[in-house]
Amino acid sequence: MLAFPSAGTNAGAMPRMPQIRQLPTVDPMLVRSRAAAVLGAVLLGMAAIAFADFGELAQEIFQHSIARYKWAPLLVTPLGFMLVAWMTRRWMPAARGSGIPQVMAASRNPASEHAAKLLSPRVALAKTGGTLAMLLTGGSVGREGPTVQISAAIMLHVHRVLRVPVTSGVVIAGGAAGVAAAFNTPLAGVAFAIEELASAFEQRVAMLVMVAVMVAGLVSLSLAGDYVYFGATSRQLPVSTILMVAPLAGIIGGVLGGLFARMLVAAGQRSGGFADMLRARPVVTAGVCGLIVAGVGIATGVTWGTGYDTTRALLAGETAPMSFGPAKFVANLATALSGAPGGIFAPSLSVGAGLGQLLSLLFPASPSGAIVLLGMIGYFAGVVRAPLTAVILMAEMTADRSMILPLFVTALIADYVSASICRPKLYHALARQFR
Repeated sequence: MLAFPSAGTNAGAMPRMPQIRQLPTVDPMLVRSRAAAVLGAVLLGMAAIAFADFGELAQEIFQHSIARYKWAPLLVTPLGFMLVAWMTRRWMPAARGSGIPQVMAASRNPASEHAAKLLSPRVALAKTGGTLAMLLTGGSVGREGPTVQISAAIMLHVHRVLRVPVTSGVVIAGGAAGVAAAFNTPLAGVAFAIEELASAFEQRVAMLVMVAVMVAGLVSLSLAGDYVYFGATSRQLPVSTILMVAPLAGIIGGVLGGLFARMLVAAGQRSGGFADMLRARPVVTAGVCGLIVAGVGIATGVTWGTGYDTTRALLAGETAPMSFGPAKFVANLATALSGAPGGIFAPSLSVGAGLGQLLSLLFPASPSGAIVLLGMIGYFAGVVRAPLTAVILMAEMTADRSMILPLFVTALIADYVSASICRPKLYHALARQFR
């Protein structure tokens, strides 16, 4: 029996071919953007490690020199300060000072020519050379602030070479990755971007910051190993001692940190009087500052360079000359006022360690290393007014979680006290000079 197609069917229709799903298109700009972020983070991570190694070498050369010629800094340090300050102001004024204010200023309009000048490869090289020269002549400078500017310059230049639009997130990510690579503290890099570098922290910026910090951290880990900046420590204070030490450390650190910030801000403002006199003769001012640093260094023997070794010893419970904290404060202030390239991160931690040692004399039954740590965060938070960054930085640099709550208490008190002495935040005020 023959079968006929039922009504409503198309007997002569061809069978349907399966549809081929179209592959998603790849956005070339997105690929270049991600490649620029990763490549920039790799390069800045390598640059940060190399900068750290050369910085250590410069300090070792200086220490060997003064071991043989004790009085040489009275000539070498002032002349070195004058030469570096003159060369910086003459050819690379964007390389003077810490470097963090320049990154803040550039992030406001990152695609402008002004931002390109603040973060150019030439400025990055001048920053590197100037900071190393300051360490080589005994200057009380750190490499962390310069690393932020150098890292932001590398990130910006890579994006320009790959023809990727430069946004604020690019500059902020580079600076944050610089903090992470300099201290081996990725969380502190992200916190620093939130508190200091980014005035409006958006989700796209957050993702770019985390990618840059992660890649830079991996590069640092592969080249320098898994190290803790000040060595792994573990300390505990009873609650009764915390309630006495933390407020004291916060008040003392806030007062001295606020005074330090206020003097730097006043020197950078055109308010007449002494500040104008300093700016009118910058090279002579640098020489006088170098002479002060040399005199303090010869008198104490422990204020040269970053102060890293002395700070680490104090955290471990060892002792240093009781004059270390006040003398380091004077050396840091004189170096910063010279206008030469160099950061204040590590030297500020050293000042705080010295103040913590003095504070520990009031509590002889408590572990001195724990009180030194509170002194460090009190003064550091008083200077930079970034309490969250300060707490995360201290926790990551010592791998000590037992002191988190005392650190928070001290940092918040120091931030409040410092704000009553110097209303504008230091880096934000200094950034106005570069806008």
